[in-house]
Amino acid sequence: MRRIRQSQKLQHVRYDVRGPILVEAQRLEAEGHRILKLNIGNPAPFGFEAPDAIVADVVHHLPEAQGYSDSQGIYPARTAVAHYYQERGLRDVTVDDVFIGNGVSELISMVLQAFVDDGNEILVPAPDYPLWTGAVTLSGGTPVHYRCDESNGWDPDLADIESKITEHTHAIVIINPNNPTGAVYSADTVRGLVDIARRHDLVVMADEIYEKVLYDDAVHHHAASYAGDDVLCLTFSGLSKAYRVCGYRAGWVMISGPLELATDFLEGLTLIANMRMCANVPAQHAIQTALGGYQSIHDLIVPGGRFHEQTMLADRLLNEIPGVTSVRPRGALYCFPRLDPQVYPIDDDESFVLDLLRAKRILVTHGTGFNWFDPDHFRLVTLPDVDVLAEAIGRIADFLATRRAGA
Repeated sequence: MRRIRQSQKLQHVRYDVRGPILVEAQRLEAEGHRILKLNIGNPAPFGFEAPDAIVADVVHHLPEAQGYSDSQGIYPARTAVAHYYQERGLRDVTVDDVFIGNGVSELISMVLQAFVDDGNEILVPAPDYPLWTGAVTLSGGTPVHYRCDESNGWDPDLADIESKITEHTHAIVIINPNNPTGAVYSADTVRGLVDIARRHDLVVMADEIYEKVLYDDAVHHHAASYAGDDVLCLTFSGLSKAYRVCGYRAGWVMISGPLELATDFLEGLTLIANMRMCANVPAQHAIQTALGGYQSIHDLIVPGGRFHEQTMLADRLLNEIPGVTSVRPRGALYCFPRLDPQVYPIDDDESFVLDLLRAKRILVTHGTGFNWFDPDHFRLVTLPDVDVLAEAIGRIADFLATRRAGA
């Protein structure tokens, strides 16, 4: 019989957050080992529950959520999203400018399928959330990674971006707050990124899923606020992180700017939305309640709140390990520490995190899995409570001490 092979389209597609290292963790679990999984930003396993009002609204609407909805999403959900951005200064946003999807992940894939032709180049940050790189590649495009500067709080290097723009460049991806670094960009930085798009006639794709997860004095600035009427901006966000409902898969993309120049693209996006029928309908009923009700995320991100305390503890403990430095996150749910190559000469960071997993039963993700250029970082999820997190980083410290001793 003919051997059945995967599509050649997948040849250069990777998603290491759920890649070979997770497979090894699952093998160890099957042998009876307890693995602390710090590889995925999934709040539910760590005791974070959805607000009661959101769950109640979903349950209340279940009887009327049995059929397909409009392919763009139910009207109350899209209206709530439009009002959300209107209240933030984007007054021209209407319900027709919003598409609801099964999380931001689905919408990224849909948008890129509708937008990218073979050979188009899309600027993507490094490090990035690897779905962006994978989805650009799968759609036939070429991801071109621009450097975020660790020495400058992980801000995008605007000069590096300018140097990588060619006649084939069609869009720039902005991940703010950033996953995996936790950087939150200043108004000047966001304005600078949008200005580059304006000068080079690029579409802005702004991944803002962590926009409400901010610490201390950090302020989030919507890219669409600086895009105005002359830069097409696609803003992606949703309920997963701020409302602790990752499994609901409730996200949206809001499209702003010169829509009259994008009618052909929007027709294509609508076609793809129609082909997948609609986003799951029960979860769509959570959106209006979430955006309009009490914002419980505030209790988690202020000093004393779990998100804040856990993230700050992780940052402090990581920086106490010899040869490890971590830029303090200003948002999101991760630390992205650097291992000094002089102290830890690592050639293959995937092998490094596999060794850590086998030795200490801690699952993290290697930095090159986020398309970082060098094998000298890893990402740690900061969702466990402070006692568990302290124990986990203690195990990492012990592992690194062994590596130093054997160097």
